[in-house]
Amino acid sequence: MIKLIIRKWIKDYENVTDRDVREAYGVLSGILGILCNLLLFAAKLALGMFINSIAVISDAFNNLTDLGSSMVAVLGAKLSNRPPDDDHPYGHGRYEYIASLVVAFIIFAVGFELLLNSYDKVIHPGKVIFNATALIILILSVLVKLWMFSYNLYIARQIKSHVNKGIAYDSLNDSIATSLVIVSMMVGVFVDAPIDGLAGIVISLLILYAGFSVARDTVNLLLGSAPEPELVEKINQIVLAGRHVIGTHDLEVHDYGPSRVMASIHVEVPDYLNIVEVHSSIDTLEERLIEELGLNVTIHMDPISTDEQKIEKVRHDVLDCIDEDNMGIYIQNFRIAQAENKINVIFDLEVVPEISEAEYIKIKKLVREKIEAAYSGYQVVINKITKKS
Repeated sequence: MIKLIIRKWIKDYENVTDRDVREAYGVLSGILGILCNLLLFAAKLALGMFINSIAVISDAFNNLTDLGSSMVAVLGAKLSNRPPDDDHPYGHGRYEYIASLVVAFIIFAVGFELLLNSYDKVIHPGKVIFNATALIILILSVLVKLWMFSYNLYIARQIKSHVNKGIAYDSLNDSIATSLVIVSMMVGVFVDAPIDGLAGIVISLLILYAGFSVARDTVNLLLGSAPEPELVEKINQIVLAGRHVIGTHDLEVHDYGPSRVMASIHVEVPDYLNIVEVHSSIDTLEERLIEELGLNVTIHMDPISTDEQKIEKVRHDVLDCIDEDNMGIYIQNFRIAQAENKINVIFDLEVVPEISEAEYIKIKKLVREKIEAAYSGYQVVINKITKKS
């Protein structure tokens, strides 16, 4: 159904890298969310008050927070699509991440309030009225939430939206919470215990966890988390396939919001080539990265020496500085880039599997410092770390 709605609602819907198309996806998902959650909130609130169930009322207000989240999603889609200006030369894409954080705060606030109310219901339980109409309404709400999970996840994958991904899994949590309400109501008919209040507590904790998950993922993005390994691999594959390229290092990816990811990378080319010819190849690579990945990548050219005698001398100097066997490390893919006053020493560092990630970083720093202290004209670039099998 969502694919049919998208085709009817969004012009040029397949062009998901276009900012206006992304905005249309975000607005569509938000409007659908507002309509569905408004309907669910009204139905569950009326039902909860009629049958005197704090669990159902908690579930209703959970849907109200989702309605607020959908409104924030629409606002975030609109604000994040604003063009760059003098104060924000990379655009306003991170508004979408801020919108996700607002969604998390809304979820937290409602979850905490419902937790207090549910605890009070455990202390002061009341009679819950269970009937077929209540059961049918709750089952239908589960189905609606499962559909919302499905369409939000589909849109999240189409436009790589963290807001929609958060809303999708929040909808899945809602369907689980409502299912728990159904079970608690049925059990409550046969058991003389404050099942309704206990179910409300569990739902509240689910809401709080959902808010924590959204906040954690969003804060990581705002702080600048490491790029996805798949993206790193794709960039390296494309660059290494370029004409004259014999190696890469120092890939950096900067996330300024969905569809606003920029990167830089150093490519190694033989130092005897014509610089104009190499520059043309670099331009071709940058264009290919935009076409295939939608990324603006700045490529820095590093001319690599082909003088075998010079390479061997520098390798000997480096090995004199470190004891591979005692340190549990091995140097691979050794090469140098020679300038007038310095030599860039570039290699991969292979480490035995027993060493932890924290130790990797310490060893890499130690190796760099030992070499550069012994040879002031050397500048060490450790391209990557691979585990020795």
